[in-house]
Amino acid sequence: MTGPTWEYDGYRPGEERLRESLCTLGNGYFATRGALPECTADDIHYPGTYAAGCYNRLTSEVAGRRVENEDMVNLPNWLPLRFRPAGGDWLTPDTAPVTEHHQVLHLGPGTLERRTRYPLGAGAGLLVGQLRLVHLADPHLAALRTEFTAEGGPLDLDVEAALDGRVTNCGVARYRELDGRHLTRVEAGAAAAPGTVWLRCRTRTSDIGFGLAARLTAGAPVRHADETRRAVQRLRLRLSPGRTATVDKTVALHTSHDPAISDPLRAALDRTAAAPPFDQLLKAHRTAWQQLWRRTALDVPGEAGSILRLHLFHVLQTLSPHTADLDVGVPARGLHGEAYRGHVFWDELFVLPYLNLHLPEVSRALLHYRHRRLDAACHAAAALGRRGALYPWQSGSDGREETQQLHLNPRSGRWLPDHSRLQHHVGSAVAYNIWHYCEATGDTDFRHGEGAEMLLQIARFWADSAVWDDHLGRYRIRGVVGPDEYHDAYPGAARPGLDDNAYTNVTAAWVLGRALELLAGLPEPRRRELTEYSGLAEDEPARWEQVSRRLHIPFHDGVVSQFDGYADLTELDWHGYRKRYDDIRRLDRILEAEGDTVNRYKASKQADVLMLGYLFSPGELRGLFQRLGHRLDEHTWTATVDHYLHRTSHGSTLSGLVHGWILARARRADAWRFVQEALRGDIADLQGGTTGEGVHLGAMAGTLDLVQRGLTGLETRGGLCLDPVPLPELSSYGFSLRYHGHWGVRLRLRSGLLEIAVPASDRSPIDIRLRDRVVPVGPGETARLVLPD
Repeated sequence: MTGPTWEYDGYRPGEERLRESLCTLGNGYFATRGALPECTADDIHYPGTYAAGCYNRLTSEVAGRRVENEDMVNLPNWLPLRFRPAGGDWLTPDTAPVTEHHQVLHLGPGTLERRTRYPLGAGAGLLVGQLRLVHLADPHLAALRTEFTAEGGPLDLDVEAALDGRVTNCGVARYRELDGRHLTRVEAGAAAAPGTVWLRCRTRTSDIGFGLAARLTAGAPVRHADETRRAVQRLRLRLSPGRTATVDKTVALHTSHDPAISDPLRAALDRTAAAPPFDQLLKAHRTAWQQLWRRTALDVPGEAGSILRLHLFHVLQTLSPHTADLDVGVPARGLHGEAYRGHVFWDELFVLPYLNLHLPEVSRALLHYRHRRLDAACHAAAALGRRGALYPWQSGSDGREETQQLHLNPRSGRWLPDHSRLQHHVGSAVAYNIWHYCEATGDTDFRHGEGAEMLLQIARFWADSAVWDDHLGRYRIRGVVGPDEYHDAYPGAARPGLDDNAYTNVTAAWVLGRALELLAGLPEPRRRELTEYSGLAEDEPARWEQVSRRLHIPFHDGVVSQFDGYADLTELDWHGYRKRYDDIRRLDRILEAEGDTVNRYKASKQADVLMLGYLFSPGELRGLFQRLGHRLDEHTWTATVDHYLHRTSHGSTLSGLVHGWILARARRADAWRFVQEALRGDIADLQGGTTGEGVHLGAMAGTLDLVQRGLTGLETRGGLCLDPVPLPELSSYGFSLRYHGHWGVRLRLRSGLLEIAVPASDRSPIDIRLRDRVVPVGPGETARLVLPD
């Protein structure tokens, strides 16, 4: 699996779900999993199509309780195209032997190719070749070309194509007790245009309308068949030996969320009628991908470079330039499957830093998604009796908290309370992204406008959440859950939540400091508007200053404590559990199935305290602790890293990424093992079957940012600040970026040398800041700098 392709050889039913996720094609508006068109949803295959931001809410009866969930909706399947020898059985790799099966995901042009050979007996056979695309230039179009070749003799072949509206959401086994029937009012028929059929439907509660139209082009007459909830077309091909017959299927998709249309079905029919032939569609699609690669690609040699290119491909299929026109967030599992129900968590924290420097218009749109839900966040805070904004841990369509009330432990079969909605730190992630987007782009309109509105309300929430403790002489934030997620309560406690999670408190202090900085820098008329609009009291900034300097950060044994009381927990027998279970990534499920709880132990699912070293450079982190009245020297930080490194099960794909990022500076010899885990998390399905339910978009984007910012030490404060760290396994790499109106600024690092090329433009020079000097590089200039040891 090298170069600009991702290839699979042979048919292996047990790997199909994984392949389907990794062979998903999308364009930021919608995406379709890489399932074979002749196969239907079953225990092996899952053909899913998802449109960004299209959710529906249903209520189910689970464990004796009525549970409400909002899901990203699996849309009608546009892929179906099956075939059989006339009068015979339909051919699929599951029902008929194949002597050849090969799939190739072409990353450069964004296409999926397959080649399958079916033996038919008596020396005869059928070769099937297909090429699929989800159009990047026109986000409403997709196309499938199928080529049939008879081998060893003539063949009459029946072909059936369809738009299938009988789909449900059933792609995640542990959700199957929940109602997944999201579509209603499914109607299908034939259009007046030759070879064209249509299907329309709506979601049951959110009432989103969908219109699909499909045009079939073949060298034979096409017949329409009436079926319930399916638009079906049939034809018969008479194949001569060695001659290839081609069937092209062009599909258009529109939803009632689309602007500038009156009816999704009418729009889909018009778009299908106007769509050019397959070859022209393919040419425009390839050109769009070529342009997008130029704006975003990393140049990294070897196997790591191939994996990074695949990761970037999947990020761009979920978040493309088309996303800038949509009201959507960052779905944690992309548009690739139904895990997490398509919800938006904090994964934008790992995604936006890369997009900021390549597709800033997409970053801005993703931040607008949060701004449109600011009122809902303020209502959530008010429901707790607090001022400001409390963003939900899981978001969907309208900004309310979408975290499930119960979750299933597949090991025990028990439904358990889910307290992850107490991860209030998602607000700090939103604030972090606002600040760093504005630094990277110089977008003062957003900084002074929507960004300021969100940042100040998030700061208000943290200040109002902080409670003074006379005994400690500090402010405390109680009853939260940190990024670790394993610990959601104290052992034996009647109520969930933990006190003074270090990550939560430090990031809250950072938010308060940035909000004060923003207020001080606002133009006076805008400051007055903002304070009037938000009802900001005169004494609130003074409280922010005080809280930002006096929040409690617990320590124990010379290291930063994950939360207050962490030191009192029991040490886990890590060796014993690894010996008994081998894979203990989901230690929480293992212990619960044993009748125990991970809340009793010093054991983390993923990086928690160490996330601070991911978000902040060493100097900035030291400054934050100093502001809080603590000294975080190199010895204390190294001891903290070592402490949690040995007590983390890495039950999240984000954990390897964060540990690799930190260890590249704290303990370089151990970094590569975690970087490799981050790179291989999805392609090797290290989480044990989860990739088949959708890719882990945050981890994929994070590996890109590891090269862009982690290894370079790149910061965008007053120029491009660089403090590269040599990692022998990734010692040579390059990338281009956008910065303050400069397009295509090229950076390349190798052998202690840094080369920066700034394309010609009318912009001002960029200050390149190294530890020992500042070098201005003007448009049209290239600088080659020797890096300090």
